[in-house]
Amino acid sequence: VQLQASGGGQVQPGGSLRLSCVGSGFRMDYYYVGWFRQVPGKEREAVGCISDSGVSTFYSDSVRGRFTMSRDKNTVYLQMNSLKPDDTAVYYCAAGSGGTQLRLYDFWGQGTLVTVSS
Repeated sequence: VQLQASGGGQVQPGGSLRLSCVGSGFRMDYYYVGWFRQVPGKEREAVGCISDSGVSTFYSDSVRGRFTMSRDKNTVYLQMNSLKPDDTAVYYCAAGSGGTQLRLYDFWGQGTLVTVSS
């Protein structure tokens, strides 16, 4: 079982990035997939999640209206627009039963760094 997050990088404020999370070794389409982010010294926080069908999504207040999740077969995407310096973090994807609590996710990717800076 593996989740591979990619797409991070450095972008200027107001810019966009698209993160990808590819699952292998399990039926990713049976699981909700969540995106989380973590800044050194702070707790990992939920960014949002997408249902197994892709029909339902949830976003945290800090990203709602700027970030969009979608999925296709074994890949989940996180489109990030209007990025702010506060969005700088390591972003993780995870597969599980959904929600914002880390304990509800069974499989985790390794993280990809997003840096928003001018």
